[in-house]
Amino acid sequence: MKKAATLLLSIIFLFPSCKNVAGGKEKLPDTETASTAYLKNSSYFIDASLLNDEPKAITAFYEANGLKTVWTDKADRKALHNAIQEAVNDGLLPKEYNLTALLEFENNTSITEDDCIAYDILLTKSFRKLATHLHKGKLAPYNVYHDWALPGKFIDANKLLIAAIEKHSVSETLDKCRPSNKMYAGLRKSMKFLSSLSDDASYNGLATDTNVRLHDSGTVVSIVKARLAFWKDLDTTYAKGIVFDRNTLRAVKRFQKRHGIYPDGIVRTSTVKALNISLDKRKQQIVANLERWRWFADDFGSKAFVINIPEFQMAVVENGRDTVAMYNVVVGKPGRRTPVLHSVMNNIVLNPTWTVPPTILKEDLTPSASKDRSYFASHNMKIYRYKDTIETTAEDWDPEKADHYRYVQGPGSSNSLGQVKFNFKNSFSVYLHDTNHKEMFGRGYRALSSGCVRVQNPLKLAGYVLDKENAGWDKEKLDSMIAQGETKNVGLKQGTHVHQLYWTAWMDEGGLQFRNDIYNLDKVLYKKLRQ
Repeated sequence: MKKAATLLLSIIFLFPSCKNVAGGKEKLPDTETASTAYLKNSSYFIDASLLNDEPKAITAFYEANGLKTVWTDKADRKALHNAIQEAVNDGLLPKEYNLTALLEFENNTSITEDDCIAYDILLTKSFRKLATHLHKGKLAPYNVYHDWALPGKFIDANKLLIAAIEKHSVSETLDKCRPSNKMYAGLRKSMKFLSSLSDDASYNGLATDTNVRLHDSGTVVSIVKARLAFWKDLDTTYAKGIVFDRNTLRAVKRFQKRHGIYPDGIVRTSTVKALNISLDKRKQQIVANLERWRWFADDFGSKAFVINIPEFQMAVVENGRDTVAMYNVVVGKPGRRTPVLHSVMNNIVLNPTWTVPPTILKEDLTPSASKDRSYFASHNMKIYRYKDTIETTAEDWDPEKADHYRYVQGPGSSNSLGQVKFNFKNSFSVYLHDTNHKEMFGRGYRALSSGCVRVQNPLKLAGYVLDKENAGWDKEKLDSMIAQGETKNVGLKQGTHVHQLYWTAWMDEGGLQFRNDIYNLDKVLYKKLRQ
């Protein structure tokens, strides 16, 4: 029997050249060679030495199956071929699952038993790789982002393959490896939609200073209408002409809503930027989001807060799928990113104090207080040296040793955490909280915090959490505790999951949605996926 190297080479050299050494064509015999394609449908013993250079998981699979080939059913093989081709809608590349070599093997009618063994091993490797990538992603998130704290996902690809072969359910098994949530399914539909659009490489884009609105006219309006028609926001019936009419107005508003832009119907800076993004860039964005959703949990838990950082929104989700409330949130600015994580809320603090974290101490407090020591009094802030409980006065404070002190802001209207704080364990020292800057929630762009997530209407949210505790909490009791002004820690027994996630594209009833990649995570991820 041929050695493993010979078998792998046979994948590449299935069809020998018809040229002789001199470069002329050899004369083929008149009689046709009998087809041996049927050999692919039989089981063969695999010499253990052929698996010496294979991953341990491959060896373990064949040892568990008596060192015999398993892909003896043509329908199973065909199902894997089709599944690999379908993976383009998952943002994956069929070539990474050996599709060309597999199809050449399947189409070869002159094949040996040794070739069949090589084919079988390649099918197994391709199935395992695809199943793993569909279930938990192609890349490890910790090798892409530094501020990522989601639990890893596990898959027993060998067990799945055994069941798929026994039940002839290759397609169904691989489909179940995909995330089961509707967000992922919507992204796959989005990829299909984008792939159906014509190439837009010839689109030169609108000038950055474009500013057109209802009743305006000119060549620029015709460009806007053509672009809206390209993205299917404007019916092609109304795409002709140079007048910004009401059909165009409605199309612009639809486009703006899909991109998280205030729908005023005016084409200017933010709308122009969104219109100028190419089809290829949007495809890359979908690819990155598909990969991240393969990293996310399939089940958010019976009660959860799900924060989409780029959307500046938090959903209260019950039963893993039902959104019962939505809240506007403020997230970390690009230089102080809100981390992606999963945790469980363990307590709520009413009228919280605030201990200044290291980054804010270095970049904000120290420069400001060094210029004016009254900073501490105006911010209701006490200074403590090391772990002392005795206060240090502002006059005795040494700015050269600013990091040798603790700075604690007392509860009250000026407290940076507002009236309530929601705690959950994490390695980033972040949490959800109220804010003394309510005006931030009125802005469209809300990446403005130092990393924590600020929640609009936090007392309403606290009431929801405490009501689930069945501990006699009601709105009157909550309001009374807040009015007293004293710091109160309330332990929680009913676990509320907190998911701080990041996705910039999805599909819903409003169509294909895009949001700005505020932390530049899409570009970084796509580049690594295609390396």
